[in-house]
Amino acid sequence: MKADSQIPRATYRLQLNRDFTFTQASAIVPYLAALGISHCYVSPLLKARPGSMHGYDIVDHNTLNPEIGTPEDFDAFVNTLHEQGMGLILDIVPNHMGVMGSDNAWWLDVLENGEASANACFFDIDWHPLKDELQSKVLVPVLHDHYGAVLESGDLKLVFQAERGAFDISYRSHRFPVNPREYPRILQLATSGIAARLGEQNPDFLEFQSLITAFGHLPARQEADSERIAERNRDKEIHKRRLAELSARSPEVVKGILAAVEKINGDSANPASFDDLHELIKAQAFRLANWRVAADDINYRRFFDTNDLAGLCVENETVFEATHRLVLSMVAAGKVDGLRVDHPDGLYDPFQYFERLRRRLGDATNGSGKSRYVVIEKILTGAERLPRGWPVCGSTGYDFANLVNGLFVDPASASRFERIYRNFIGDRVDYDDLAYRCRKLIIRVALASELNVLAHHLTRIALSRRHTCDFTLNSLRDALTEVVASFPVYRTYVSCAGPSEDDVRYIRIAIDAAKWRSPAGDTSVFDFIGEVLLTRIAEGQNPAYKKAVTSFAMKFQQFTSPVMAKGLEDTAFYRYNRLVSLNDVGGDLRRFGFAGGEFHAANQERLQDWPHSMLATSTHDSKRSEDVRARINVLSEMPALWRLRVRDWKRFNRGYKRTVNDGRAPSANDEYFLYQTLIGAWPPEQLSNEGDWKQFVERIENYMLKAIREAKRNTSWINQNIAYEDSVCSFVKALLKPGSKNRFLNDFLPFQRRVARVGLWNSLSETLLKLTSPGVPDIYQGNEIWDFSLVDPDNRRPVDYDRRRRAFESLRRLSAAPNASALKALLHTPEDGRLKMYVIWKTLCLRKDWPDIFEQGEYLPLTVQGAKADHLIAFIRKFESRSVLVAAPHLIAGLLGDSDYPPSGTDVWGDTHILVSGGGGPVIYRNSLTGEVVELIKSGNDMQIAISEILGHFPVALCLRS
Repeated sequence: MKADSQIPRATYRLQLNRDFTFTQASAIVPYLAALGISHCYVSPLLKARPGSMHGYDIVDHNTLNPEIGTPEDFDAFVNTLHEQGMGLILDIVPNHMGVMGSDNAWWLDVLENGEASANACFFDIDWHPLKDELQSKVLVPVLHDHYGAVLESGDLKLVFQAERGAFDISYRSHRFPVNPREYPRILQLATSGIAARLGEQNPDFLEFQSLITAFGHLPARQEADSERIAERNRDKEIHKRRLAELSARSPEVVKGILAAVEKINGDSANPASFDDLHELIKAQAFRLANWRVAADDINYRRFFDTNDLAGLCVENETVFEATHRLVLSMVAAGKVDGLRVDHPDGLYDPFQYFERLRRRLGDATNGSGKSRYVVIEKILTGAERLPRGWPVCGSTGYDFANLVNGLFVDPASASRFERIYRNFIGDRVDYDDLAYRCRKLIIRVALASELNVLAHHLTRIALSRRHTCDFTLNSLRDALTEVVASFPVYRTYVSCAGPSEDDVRYIRIAIDAAKWRSPAGDTSVFDFIGEVLLTRIAEGQNPAYKKAVTSFAMKFQQFTSPVMAKGLEDTAFYRYNRLVSLNDVGGDLRRFGFAGGEFHAANQERLQDWPHSMLATSTHDSKRSEDVRARINVLSEMPALWRLRVRDWKRFNRGYKRTVNDGRAPSANDEYFLYQTLIGAWPPEQLSNEGDWKQFVERIENYMLKAIREAKRNTSWINQNIAYEDSVCSFVKALLKPGSKNRFLNDFLPFQRRVARVGLWNSLSETLLKLTSPGVPDIYQGNEIWDFSLVDPDNRRPVDYDRRRRAFESLRRLSAAPNASALKALLHTPEDGRLKMYVIWKTLCLRKDWPDIFEQGEYLPLTVQGAKADHLIAFIRKFESRSVLVAAPHLIAGLLGDSDYPPSGTDVWGDTHILVSGGGGPVIYRNSLTGEVVELIKSGNDMQIAISEILGHFPVALCLRS
């Protein structure tokens, strides 16, 4: 029995890898089904680079990843899902794939044949860049040292693959196929030796000579004529088969070839002996280079700045079909029910891609009329909205994650927290300026080559018209840098159809900001760039000019997205540490929390525009889990106490710092970041033995190393400052050294326990809000109980499903019929996580029983009145005669004081009550979480209920009326 709806009730994200396979996923399906999950939502499962722990480095789109199972294992997983009435949502990666190594056949073919490769159109390669030495070549930045040093060390080797009749250049784990037209360079060196062994009239020697001629007459790799390209791709394989057959029957031929290979490979004691190998490598369609060269010279589009992830051209229908064939066949076979599209902002034309995907999904289901569930990983910033015309079901929920998290940050504390942060680090930080400088840094140190490609393209456009021909390459490159660094969103979506109103607004914001920052007297270059980006400059021009302008505008959009991602998420978010729970994907750090009214307005807007968008609170990309953020959020409610605590901790721990490069390490900014991290990530269970302490300390050390490298201030991934990093690790060890004499821990732990207890109630409220707001709630693996993971790889540690199954079974026994004693037992030990699991289970059961309310029901915000009104979020979901009333506290630290008790009862809420419009008499609701019956009573023209009643014995409420 398959899932009975194309729209999931709730999804559960699983990270598949060699340590968690199809078989292990199958084993937990009955548990997930019992919990109320309708669809497993899995990481990419196509063949990835060996050892990949995430699956986003696919090397073969038409094969399952053997590390996570066989096709039979996959079918067994799907069958298990269907037996439990569940479906499958698959994460797909259309933007890029893994290259380098020796396992991507498409990429290897491009390296062998260059522009004449049948797969040359698959990758976004600039075959004619500025550098002459890269004309008709692709830069391959994999060498650990400078090319000449690597060559003369003997690390680059020519290898003969006799069984394939082919030659490769080998370097460590990498294989670079030699252009078959260059084989004569190698084979000629073997001629005399083979002739001496076999004789010049020997048939095998004659065949060998024939092959030298045949390879030499292959069409060149720079061929543009389709017939000549087809001839090359056909004949080279014929000739290689002939060479393989000759090698199989003639050991003397093989000996001669291997002797030639040995000579070409040179002798490290004699640098001149590498000349032949150097000349052979220079003749290839690739240019081998030191990995650091990539930032300036790389000429293929990458995923961000990752050299071994190359951009795909899925705007080309041939490429689309080749990369989606297996996935679409899974959909056609009923094995896959929905898709999550990774990084659509990297695509040349996202709308075209979504339309094509929608059409092909329709074809795969034989036009059944059932549209598949498709969500996209679109990161929205500030007031940005998903374009309404896109044929998708919504986003993957980063926007909701930031919205709901913001409910638990007190906006009233913004200025106080700014002062605390400024005083601690001894510096005033302008966030907008910081974000601008971080984007500019990324352009300069990581993506300069992509900028050069754009500047070169724009220069050609400028030179083609007399009114713009005076704009120089340097002026255009500098102006582009400023515009990109000033861009307010990840990207725009200008296409052949022109810009939308939003596109116009965002481009104008960037142009105006760049002009404002520019010291130049003549800023007309920015106006030119603006007109090109809007494509208006091409109006009334010839088709070639229009094509060049549109192409530039669309390529430009593929550049702003990685600059924003790397500049903000992976740099500024590790530098601006005012309250780090706000620093997550899609977060707007200019905001400090959200009011209840904003939350309601966003929910109503989502219900109208994207009712089936995914609702996330933790994802595989989160900087911190939802429960870590929930704890750190509590600090916003106690700024005075937080100021005192960090002041004392700074004093306690100053002796643990070292002097590095004339400064103290760690810096005050990194120290402030660490204290918040410890508040959020401290384990709920006692660290009772040396092994537990060691594991936690290692986690924090590894996280801090990643954080300070991402910040790129005192160290970085490409220029590691070992002395600084060692000082940070030493500081962490000193702070976390167990013992009664540790002043820091003696002061920190009581404070952390208080914050953590409030954080649990925050998490519980956030969980209920996610499960009942308009959209499809998603649970990241393991987060059905408390999870205090940090950024990957910390959040990809193995999940203890045995523990979770035991917890769930205890809940089923305890809560067959909710009663006061059962709930008291749960509330007595909130740290064990069963409370969160209980709320998830009960709410998902309701979503299963009353699906219409959550798929298409109204969303009605409720008015809360009384002294504690600002501390409750309440709304009704309604469909026809049924309704569900939801009540969730927030900003409760001040209500609870030093108490460990939950935010329930009269002592907490006093006379605060909820108003419900209309109604002619008493209205009865039943609390699904407690089993209690609550009554709304008449109050003037409305109905009302006391919060102390609806939250009398449990910290959140889910009340039903039918």
